Amino acid sequence: MPDLAASVSWMFNEVELPERFALAASAGFRAVEIQSPHSESVERLAEKVRAAGVQVALINMPVAVGAVPGEEQAFREGLAKALSYAEALECGRIHCLAGRTDDPAAEATFIGNVGWAADEAAAQGVQIMLEPLNTVDNPGYFLTGSMQARRIIEQVGRKNVRMQYDIYHMQIMEGRLADSIAAHLDLIGHIQISGVPGRYEPDEQQEINYPYLLSTLDDMGYDGWVGCEYRPRAGTLAGLSWARPYGITNEVRREPEGTEQ
Repeated sequence: MPDLAASVSWMFNEVELPERFALAASAGFRAVEIQSPHSESVERLAEKVRAAGVQVALINMPVAVGAVPGEEQAFREGLAKALSYAEALECGRIHCLAGRTDDPAAEATFIGNVGWAADEAAAQGVQIMLEPLNTVDNPGYFLTGSMQARRIIEQVGRKNVRMQYDIYHMQIMEGRLADSIAAHLDLIGHIQISGVPGRYEPDEQQEINYPYLLSTLDDMGYDGWVGCEYRPRAGTLAGLSWARPYGITNEVRREPEGTEQ
């Protein structure tokens, strides 16, 4: 059975970010992703994460300039901030965003920045994640394919650099999802899901056969988190019925009245 992580940057938007961890835990999620934590006090976020009893599986860097020549200082400052958040939140993965560029030096820049980031993150036990994005939603983005990501990871040559495989993006860009995942499983450190088209719930109202893919991940031996990075159509809880087979409920459990907290 896949281990699902709720993206609290996309889900549970009915409340403010610090309150989403408790809702995610109450629905049955044991982990969360926080794509955009940096506008909030890290101390407050860490307190709320601990109180909810969830693990933070992934955060993003606050800047998307990894492959942009001339932005090396901004990249380094962004990584420093991300590492400080990762430490406080006990998070072991940081998504390093490539950014938008068509500069001929982009790949060399990205390789150099990612290698530096990996060395900085290694002391903290943190993995650097590289995620290909689709060009429909992200025109001009540098990293767009699984083979491109693999080539860069292999050239960086650090054990703590891994592929973040978002099935939504890869369905749009490449298709043949089961074969693609199998081909890159040795480098995949995190997987994300959402429906195509629309980036809504990964349910029956879209084109990807997620029950098959999630079962196939089990058969392949994938033991990482599967991040639910989608846009709820009509409220987070109302759209969670798809996840019931994986231990998630759409009925938030509350403490009985009169119970002391």
